[in-house]
Amino acid sequence: MDGLGTMNKNTFPAARLRKKLGGWFRRQARDLPWRNTSDPYAIAVSEMMLQQTTVVAVIPYFERWMDRFPTVWALAEAPGEAVFACWQGLGYYSRAKNLHLAAQEICRSYGGIFPRAPEELRKLPGFGPYTAGAVAAFAFDVPSVVIDANIARVLARLSNIREAIDKASGRRRLEEFAGSLLPKKHGGRLHTGALMELGALICKSGMPRCDLCPVRELCAAREPETLPVKAARKPTERVTERRGLFLRGQSVALTSSEGPRWKGLWLLPEGGLDDGILHVETYPITRYLVRMEVVELARAPRKAKFFPLKNLPPMPSPHARAVAAALGRSHSRDCAIND
Repeated sequence: MDGLGTMNKNTFPAARLRKKLGGWFRRQARDLPWRNTSDPYAIAVSEMMLQQTTVVAVIPYFERWMDRFPTVWALAEAPGEAVFACWQGLGYYSRAKNLHLAAQEICRSYGGIFPRAPEELRKLPGFGPYTAGAVAAFAFDVPSVVIDANIARVLARLSNIREAIDKASGRRRLEEFAGSLLPKKHGGRLHTGALMELGALICKSGMPRCDLCPVRELCAAREPETLPVKAARKPTERVTERRGLFLRGQSVALTSSEGPRWKGLWLLPEGGLDDGILHVETYPITRYLVRMEVVELARAPRKAKFFPLKNLPPMPSPHARAVAAALGRSHSRDCAIND
Protein backbone atom coordinates (compact mmCIF):
# COMPACT_ATOMS: atom_id res chain seq x y z
CA MET A 1 0.00 0.00 0.00
CA ASP A 2 1.07 3.57 -0.61
CA GLY A 3 -0.91 4.59 2.48
CA LEU A 4 -0.12 7.13 5.16
CA GLY A 5 2.34 5.05 7.12
CA THR A 6 1.71 4.00 10.70
CA MET A 7 -0.80 6.42 12.20
CA ASN A 8 -2.28 7.10 15.59
CA LYS A 9 -5.65 8.42 16.64
CA ASN A 10 -4.41 12.02 16.60
CA THR A 11 -3.18 11.98 12.99
CA PHE A 12 -5.69 9.79 11.17
CA PRO A 13 -8.14 11.81 9.02
CA ALA A 14 -11.30 10.33 10.57
CA ALA A 15 -13.75 12.79 9.03
CA ARG A 16 -12.34 12.14 5.57
CA LEU A 17 -12.64 8.41 6.08
CA ARG A 18 -16.27 8.68 7.21
CA LYS A 19 -17.20 10.82 4.21
CA LYS A 20 -15.59 8.58 1.61
CA LEU A 21 -16.71 5.35 3.23
CA GLY A 22 -20.25 6.61 3.82
CA GLY A 23 -20.65 7.60 0.18
CA TRP A 24 -19.41 4.20 -0.98
CA PHE A 25 -21.76 2.40 1.42
CA ARG A 26 -24.82 4.29 0.18
CA ARG A 27 -24.03 3.08 -3.34
CA GLN A 28 -22.84 -0.47 -2.65
CA ALA A 29 -24.63 -1.74 0.47
CA ARG A 30 -26.33 -5.11 0.16
CA ASP A 31 -30.08 -5.23 0.66
CA LEU A 32 -30.38 -7.28 3.86
CA PRO A 33 -33.67 -7.68 5.75
CA TRP A 34 -32.37 -6.26 9.03
CA ARG A 35 -31.12 -3.15 7.26
CA ASN A 36 -34.66 -2.14 6.36
CA THR A 37 -35.66 -1.46 9.95
CA SER A 38 -34.60 0.52 12.98
CA ASP A 39 -36.55 -1.76 15.33
CA PRO A 40 -34.08 -2.61 18.11
CA TYR A 41 -35.70 -6.00 18.64
CA ALA A 42 -35.27 -7.07 15.00
CA ILE A 43 -31.72 -5.74 15.02
CA ALA A 44 -30.90 -7.61 18.24
CA VAL A 45 -32.24 -10.83 16.70
CA SER A 46 -30.11 -10.37 13.59
CA GLU A 47 -26.98 -9.56 15.57
CA MET A 48 -27.38 -12.59 17.81
CA MET A 49 -27.92 -14.83 14.78
CA LEU A 50 -24.97 -13.41 12.87
CA GLN A 51 -22.52 -14.34 15.62
CA GLN A 52 -20.56 -17.35 14.33
CA THR A 53 -22.93 -17.67 11.33
CA THR A 54 -22.80 -16.35 7.75
CA VAL A 55 -25.24 -13.81 6.33
CA VAL A 56 -26.50 -16.29 3.71
CA ALA A 57 -27.31 -18.87 6.38
CA VAL A 58 -28.98 -16.36 8.70
CA ILE A 59 -31.45 -14.73 6.27
CA PRO A 60 -34.06 -17.55 6.18
CA TYR A 61 -33.78 -18.10 9.93
CA PHE A 62 -34.23 -14.39 10.60
CA GLU A 63 -37.32 -14.21 8.40
CA ARG A 64 -38.88 -17.29 10.02
CA TRP A 65 -38.07 -16.00 13.50
CA MET A 66 -39.68 -12.62 12.86
CA ASP A 67 -42.78 -14.33 11.49
CA ARG A 68 -43.00 -16.54 14.59
CA PHE A 69 -41.98 -13.91 17.18
CA PRO A 70 -42.66 -10.50 15.56
CA THR A 71 -42.20 -8.43 18.74
CA VAL A 72 -40.15 -8.54 21.90
CA TRP A 73 -43.36 -9.30 23.81
CA ALA A 74 -44.11 -12.27 21.58
CA LEU A 75 -40.66 -13.69 22.27
CA ALA A 76 -40.79 -12.98 26.00
CA GLU A 77 -44.10 -14.83 26.36
CA ALA A 78 -43.09 -17.83 24.20
CA PRO A 79 -42.19 -21.15 25.85
CA GLY A 80 -38.52 -22.07 25.77
CA GLU A 81 -39.16 -25.15 23.64
CA ALA A 82 -40.75 -23.03 20.89
CA VAL A 83 -37.76 -20.67 20.96
CA PHE A 84 -35.26 -23.51 20.59
CA ALA A 85 -37.36 -25.13 17.86
CA CYS A 86 -37.26 -21.93 15.80
CA TRP A 87 -33.50 -21.66 16.31
CA GLN A 88 -32.80 -25.31 15.49
CA GLY A 89 -30.05 -25.69 12.91
CA LEU A 90 -28.23 -22.42 13.67
CA GLY A 91 -26.12 -23.94 16.45
CA TYR A 92 -24.62 -22.16 19.48
CA TYR A 93 -27.98 -22.43 21.26
CA SER A 94 -26.90 -20.22 24.14
CA ARG A 95 -27.61 -17.33 21.77
CA ALA A 96 -31.29 -18.32 21.59
CA LYS A 97 -31.48 -18.76 25.35
CA ASN A 98 -29.91 -15.35 25.98
CA LEU A 99 -32.17 -13.67 23.43
CA HIS A 100 -35.19 -15.18 25.16
CA LEU A 101 -33.95 -14.08 28.60
CA ALA A 102 -33.14 -10.60 27.30
CA ALA A 103 -36.65 -10.23 25.87
CA GLN A 104 -38.14 -11.22 29.23
CA GLU A 105 -35.91 -8.73 31.04
CA ILE A 106 -36.81 -5.92 28.63
CA CYS A 107 -40.52 -6.57 29.11
CA ARG A 108 -40.19 -6.95 32.89
CA SER A 109 -37.84 -4.03 33.65
CA TYR A 110 -38.21 -1.66 30.70
CA GLY A 111 -41.85 -2.07 29.73
CA GLY A 112 -40.93 -3.71 26.45
CA ILE A 113 -38.82 -0.73 25.31
CA PHE A 114 -35.15 -1.29 24.54
CA PRO A 115 -32.72 1.04 26.32
CA ARG A 116 -30.72 3.26 23.97
CA ALA A 117 -27.36 3.50 25.72
CA PRO A 118 -24.77 0.75 25.15
CA GLU A 119 -24.01 0.62 28.87
CA GLU A 120 -27.68 -0.10 29.62
CA LEU A 121 -27.94 -2.67 26.85
CA ARG A 122 -24.93 -4.47 28.28
CA LYS A 123 -26.95 -5.30 31.39
CA LEU A 124 -29.15 -7.62 29.30
CA PRO A 125 -28.37 -11.37 29.15
CA GLY A 126 -26.02 -12.17 26.28
CA PHE A 127 -25.42 -8.51 25.38
CA GLY A 128 -21.66 -8.11 25.42
CA PRO A 129 -19.82 -5.02 24.12
CA TYR A 130 -20.35 -5.98 20.48
CA THR A 131 -24.09 -6.71 20.60
CA ALA A 132 -24.84 -3.71 22.81
CA GLY A 133 -22.85 -1.40 20.53
CA ALA A 134 -24.43 -2.80 17.37
CA VAL A 135 -28.01 -2.38 18.65
CA ALA A 136 -27.24 1.17 19.84
CA ALA A 137 -25.72 2.06 16.47
CA PHE A 138 -28.20 0.42 14.10
CA ALA A 139 -31.41 1.00 16.08
CA PHE A 140 -30.73 4.39 17.65
CA ASP A 141 -27.94 5.83 15.45
CA VAL A 142 -25.71 6.18 18.52
CA PRO A 143 -21.98 6.41 17.68
CA SER A 144 -20.65 3.27 19.34
CA VAL A 145 -17.49 1.20 19.24
CA VAL A 146 -18.59 -1.95 17.42
CA ILE A 147 -15.93 -4.51 16.52
CA ASP A 148 -16.83 -7.75 14.77
CA ALA A 149 -14.44 -9.85 12.68
CA ASN A 150 -14.94 -7.70 9.58
CA ILE A 151 -14.46 -4.39 11.38
CA ALA A 152 -11.45 -5.70 13.31
CA ARG A 153 -9.79 -6.63 10.02
CA VAL A 154 -10.51 -3.20 8.50
CA LEU A 155 -9.25 -1.32 11.55
CA ALA A 156 -6.08 -3.41 11.89
CA ARG A 157 -5.21 -2.71 8.26
CA LEU A 158 -6.14 0.96 8.22
CA SER A 159 -3.86 1.66 11.19
CA ASN A 160 -1.33 -1.12 10.49
CA ILE A 161 -1.68 -2.71 13.92
CA ARG A 162 0.99 -5.37 14.14
CA GLU A 163 0.08 -6.64 17.60
CA ALA A 164 -2.16 -9.67 18.06
CA ILE A 165 -5.69 -8.27 18.25
CA ASP A 166 -6.88 -11.17 20.42
CA LYS A 167 -4.40 -10.16 23.12
CA ALA A 168 -5.15 -7.40 25.64
CA SER A 169 -2.75 -4.79 24.26
CA GLY A 170 -3.72 -5.34 20.64
CA ARG A 171 -7.42 -5.31 21.49
CA ARG A 172 -6.95 -2.07 23.40
CA ARG A 173 -5.28 -0.43 20.41
CA LEU A 174 -8.07 -1.62 18.15
CA GLU A 175 -10.74 -0.19 20.46
CA GLU A 176 -8.93 3.12 20.84
CA PHE A 177 -8.60 3.50 17.09
CA ALA A 178 -12.26 2.55 16.58
CA GLY A 179 -13.30 5.19 19.12
CA SER A 180 -11.24 7.87 17.38
CA LEU A 181 -13.13 7.30 14.11
CA LEU A 182 -16.63 7.76 15.54
CA PRO A 183 -18.84 10.70 14.54
CA LYS A 184 -19.61 13.05 17.43
CA LYS A 185 -23.37 12.96 18.08
CA HIS A 186 -25.12 10.72 15.57
CA GLY A 187 -24.32 8.75 12.43
CA GLY A 188 -23.55 5.47 14.18
CA ARG A 189 -25.76 3.51 11.82
CA LEU A 190 -24.03 4.65 8.63
CA HIS A 191 -20.51 4.55 10.06
CA THR A 192 -20.79 1.07 11.59
CA GLY A 193 -22.62 -0.39 8.59
CA ALA A 194 -20.02 1.01 6.19
CA LEU A 195 -17.10 -0.46 8.13
CA MET A 196 -18.81 -3.86 8.29
CA GLU A 197 -19.62 -3.84 4.60
CA LEU A 198 -16.10 -2.84 3.64
CA GLY A 199 -14.76 -5.83 5.54
CA ALA A 200 -17.37 -8.19 4.07
CA LEU A 201 -17.02 -7.16 0.43
CA ILE A 202 -13.61 -5.52 -0.11
CA CYS A 203 -11.23 -5.79 2.85
CA LYS A 204 -11.62 -9.56 2.99
CA SER A 205 -9.64 -12.10 4.94
CA GLY A 206 -6.47 -13.13 3.15
CA MET A 207 -5.92 -11.11 0.00
CA PRO A 208 -8.11 -7.96 0.06
CA ARG A 209 -9.49 -6.27 -3.07
CA CYS A 210 -7.45 -3.10 -2.54
CA ASP A 211 -8.00 -1.91 -6.11
CA LEU A 212 -11.72 -1.49 -5.32
CA CYS A 213 -11.30 0.02 -1.85
CA PRO A 214 -12.88 3.49 -1.48
CA VAL A 215 -10.41 4.45 1.27
CA ARG A 216 -7.28 2.89 -0.17
CA GLU A 217 -5.24 6.08 0.07
CA LEU A 218 -5.94 6.26 3.81
CA CYS A 219 -4.73 2.73 4.56
CA ALA A 220 -1.43 2.37 6.42
CA ALA A 221 -1.00 -1.37 5.83
CA ARG A 222 2.09 -2.32 3.84
CA GLU A 223 1.17 -6.01 3.71
CA PRO A 224 -2.61 -6.07 4.31
CA GLU A 225 -2.87 -9.79 3.58
CA THR A 226 -0.87 -10.47 6.77
CA LEU A 227 -3.30 -8.52 8.98
CA PRO A 228 -4.84 -8.79 11.44
CA VAL A 229 -2.28 -10.61 13.55
CA LYS A 230 -3.69 -13.18 15.95
CA ALA A 231 -2.12 -15.32 18.63
CA ALA A 232 -1.44 -18.94 17.76
CA ARG A 233 -4.50 -21.10 18.34
CA LYS A 234 -4.48 -24.17 20.50
CA PRO A 235 -4.46 -27.32 18.40
CA THR A 236 -7.77 -29.03 17.73
CA GLU A 237 -8.42 -31.83 20.20
CA ARG A 238 -10.19 -34.97 18.99
CA VAL A 239 -12.69 -36.56 21.35
CA THR A 240 -15.07 -39.52 21.03
CA GLU A 241 -18.47 -39.88 22.64
CA ARG A 242 -20.94 -42.75 22.51
CA ARG A 243 -24.69 -42.16 22.12
CA GLY A 244 -27.48 -44.71 22.01
CA LEU A 245 -30.55 -45.23 19.86
CA PHE A 246 -33.55 -46.94 21.44
CA LEU A 247 -36.87 -47.22 19.60
CA ARG A 248 -40.27 -48.08 20.98
CA GLY A 249 -42.64 -48.45 18.09
CA GLN A 250 -42.52 -45.13 16.20
CA SER A 251 -40.93 -43.23 19.09
CA VAL A 252 -37.32 -42.63 20.06
CA ALA A 253 -35.81 -42.22 23.53
CA LEU A 254 -34.15 -38.86 24.21
CA THR A 255 -32.75 -37.16 27.30
CA SER A 256 -32.76 -33.49 28.24
CA SER A 257 -29.35 -31.82 28.20
CA GLU A 258 -28.22 -30.82 31.67
CA GLY A 259 -24.92 -29.28 30.63
CA PRO A 260 -24.25 -25.68 29.62
CA ARG A 261 -23.53 -26.51 25.98
CA TRP A 262 -27.01 -27.52 24.83
CA LYS A 263 -29.15 -26.76 27.86
CA GLY A 264 -32.83 -26.88 26.99
CA LEU A 265 -32.36 -29.24 24.04
CA TRP A 266 -32.95 -32.98 23.70
CA LEU A 267 -30.15 -35.43 22.98
CA LEU A 268 -29.60 -39.05 22.20
CA PRO A 269 -28.85 -40.69 25.56
CA GLU A 270 -25.32 -41.64 26.45
CA GLY A 271 -24.56 -45.09 25.08
CA GLY A 272 -22.89 -48.01 26.77
CA LEU A 273 -20.37 -50.45 25.37
CA ASP A 274 -22.84 -52.19 23.06
CA ASP A 275 -21.38 -53.52 19.85
CA GLY A 276 -22.56 -52.49 16.43
CA ILE A 277 -22.15 -48.83 15.54
CA LEU A 278 -25.15 -47.62 13.54
CA HIS A 279 -23.74 -44.26 12.59
CA VAL A 280 -20.79 -41.95 13.17
CA GLU A 281 -21.36 -38.20 13.22
CA THR A 282 -18.32 -35.90 13.26
CA TYR A 283 -18.72 -32.25 14.18
CA PRO A 284 -16.57 -29.37 15.46
CA ILE A 285 -17.35 -27.36 18.57
CA THR A 286 -14.98 -24.67 19.85
CA ARG A 287 -11.51 -26.27 19.63
CA TYR A 288 -12.76 -29.87 19.67
CA LEU A 289 -13.53 -32.26 16.85
CA VAL A 290 -16.11 -34.68 18.19
CA ARG A 291 -16.64 -38.20 16.86
CA MET A 292 -20.10 -39.24 17.99
CA GLU A 293 -20.72 -42.97 17.67
CA VAL A 294 -24.38 -44.02 17.71
CA VAL A 295 -25.11 -47.57 18.82
CA GLU A 296 -28.36 -49.50 19.21
CA LEU A 297 -29.32 -49.93 22.87
CA ALA A 298 -30.85 -53.11 24.25
CA ARG A 299 -32.76 -51.37 27.07
CA ALA A 300 -34.54 -48.06 27.50
CA PRO A 301 -32.19 -45.54 29.14
CA ARG A 302 -32.99 -44.20 32.58
CA LYS A 303 -34.59 -40.73 32.68
CA ALA A 304 -35.33 -40.93 28.96
CA LYS A 305 -38.50 -39.54 27.43
CA PHE A 306 -40.04 -40.94 24.26
CA PHE A 307 -40.90 -38.68 21.33
CA PRO A 308 -42.70 -39.55 18.08
CA LEU A 309 -40.26 -39.77 15.19
CA LYS A 310 -42.52 -37.49 13.16
CA ASN A 311 -42.53 -34.79 15.84
CA LEU A 312 -39.11 -34.59 17.45
CA PRO A 313 -38.35 -31.84 19.99
CA PRO A 314 -35.59 -29.22 19.52
CA MET A 315 -32.28 -31.05 19.08
CA PRO A 316 -28.72 -29.98 18.25
CA SER A 317 -28.05 -30.49 14.55
CA PRO A 318 -25.46 -33.29 15.06
CA HIS A 319 -27.94 -35.29 17.12
CA ALA A 320 -30.81 -34.68 14.69
CA ARG A 321 -28.63 -35.79 11.77
CA ALA A 322 -27.48 -38.84 13.71
CA VAL A 323 -31.06 -39.89 14.48
CA ALA A 324 -32.04 -39.69 10.82
CA ALA A 325 -28.95 -41.56 9.64
CA ALA A 326 -29.05 -44.23 12.36
CA LEU A 327 -32.76 -44.84 11.79
CA GLY A 328 -32.12 -45.40 8.11
CA ARG A 329 -29.48 -48.02 8.82
CA SER A 330 -31.49 -49.65 11.59
CA HIS A 331 -34.54 -49.97 9.36
CA SER A 332 -32.44 -51.34 6.51
CA ARG A 333 -30.93 -53.96 8.81
CA ASP A 334 -34.39 -54.97 10.11
CA CYS A 335 -35.64 -55.44 6.55
CA ALA A 336 -32.63 -57.58 5.68
CA ILE A 337 -33.22 -59.78 8.75
CA ASN A 338 -36.91 -60.12 8.01
CA ASP A 339 -36.20 -61.08 4.41
